[in-house]
Amino acid sequence: METESADRASSSVPRRQLGRFLRQQREAAERTLKVTAEYMECSVQKLWRIEKGAVPVRGPEVKQLCHFYGTDPALTEALVSLAKQTRARGWWQSFDDLAMPEWSELHVGLEQAAGRIRKYDPQVVPGLLQAHAYMEAVLRAGPPDVSDEQVKAGIRVEQERQRLLSRHFPPPPRLEVILAEAALLGDVEPQGAMQQQLWHLLKANEEGRAIVRVLPRSVALHRASRTGRFTILEFPPPARGDGNAPEPPTVYVRSLTGALYLDRPPEIAAYERVWSDLDARCLSVAGSNALISGLLLGTG
Repeated sequence: METESADRASSSVPRRQLGRFLRQQREAAERTLKVTAEYMECSVQKLWRIEKGAVPVRGPEVKQLCHFYGTDPALTEALVSLAKQTRARGWWQSFDDLAMPEWSELHVGLEQAAGRIRKYDPQVVPGLLQAHAYMEAVLRAGPPDVSDEQVKAGIRVEQERQRLLSRHFPPPPRLEVILAEAALLGDVEPQGAMQQQLWHLLKANEEGRAIVRVLPRSVALHRASRTGRFTILEFPPPARGDGNAPEPPTVYVRSLTGALYLDRPPEIAAYERVWSDLDARCLSVAGSNALISGLLLGTG
């Protein structure tokens, strides 16, 4: 079952690879998104999503694009073959748009394929490490018109995501999380939800499911002060002999109504510098555990 799930999750990586190749072909042909969209009789937004790997693509569409770009026939056939791999479905695609917005599907798929995940959040514990009561509180703090049914569906999504950390094959990704101390302070309804969450973080460190560290309040300004939360995903090298190119790292930046997926080298380098600064300024795992324990005991 886990092997099947991992195989389906891998469709996110071929989508990304295909989108990147198509973008490179378009740029080499000096075609704009607008001109290409007119040729394909589709929206610019659809083409942008194809090039970002956010949606699967059919072989005939790939052929049509390659013809427009003047792509070599051999490469065209290779890209059409790659397109077939983009149509596999993952567990997250069984949820409707309210529980799993379309723009977040790629992120969940990439999580499943990643070998290393690094997250920074100044305000909220990330979903992969949320305890149940805290998770529900976070979901209820979302849009003002969120329904009980949407909250229940959101909990199912987050709990399914968390299975990633306990899977046996392929091995789970290395998860590293840096939280601002502010994310661990304050009251969360229902009463006791924050205490449960703090215990959950300590347990994650103790069991080795994640590396959780805290950026203390004493660090006022740092490189992440103006970036907000972000995720850096890195991917394992392709299996020997499968013919695929290594998948480059991706930075995922979420907003209220959408997300950015950044994979150009200058973008990755910028966020790596931010992470290095956070890494140097945050507490060690032992120091973070001590701070979290102090908050639990009321001495923090």
